[in-house]
Amino acid sequence: MHRFSELVYISTEFYLNKLEELESNIIDQFQTSCSTILVKNLQMIQLQKAIIAIGMFSLFESILQDGLSCKKGFEEAKKIIFKLGNIDLHNRFEYFISAINILKHGKGRSYDALITISDLLPFRIKLPNEVFFEEGDISEITTLIEIDDKFVLDCARLIEEISSEIKKIREDYLY
Repeated sequence: MHRFSELVYISTEFYLNKLEELESNIIDQFQTSCSTILVKNLQMIQLQKAIIAIGMFSLFESILQDGLSCKKGFEEAKKIIFKLGNIDLHNRFEYFISAINILKHGKGRSYDALITISDLLPFRIKLPNEVFFEEGDISEITTLIEIDDKFVLDCARLIEEISSEIKKIREDYLY
C-alpha cells in the first residue's frame, strides 16, 4: 500500500479537479436558470472543500500518532521539525493547525492568535469586522477561513513536507 503522504496530494488534486468540473457545469446552467438549487450546489462544493481540508488534517494527526507512537501527533511532529531547524515549515504547520481548528470550532484561541498575524498567513482569515470574503459571491459559505483550492492543496502539500522531514530523523516512520 502506498503511504498516506504520497497519496494525499494526488487524491486532493484529483478530487478538486472533479469539483471544478462540477462547478463549471453549474455555472453553465446559470445561463438559462437562476434557481436556488444551483446556488446551493455551488455552496455545497465550497463546503466539500472545507470537509476535505478538515478530514485530511484529522486523518494526518491519527497517522502521526500511530507512526510516531505518541498521543499528540501534531505536537510530536512540531518538535521534530523544530529540532531539524525548519522554522518556516514549523510556522506554516502551526498556522494550518490553527486554521483547521478554526474551521472545526469557530472563534477561540486559534482564531485570536491568527487574526493578530493575518498579514503573514498564506491564506485569508475573516477579520472581526468582515462579513464576507467576497461580497456577492453566491458560492461563499460561512467560514472564518477562506477555503479555496490553494488552501486545500497547501494542506496536502504541507502533509507531504512534514512527513518528509520526519523521515529524516525517524527512519521507522512509514507514513
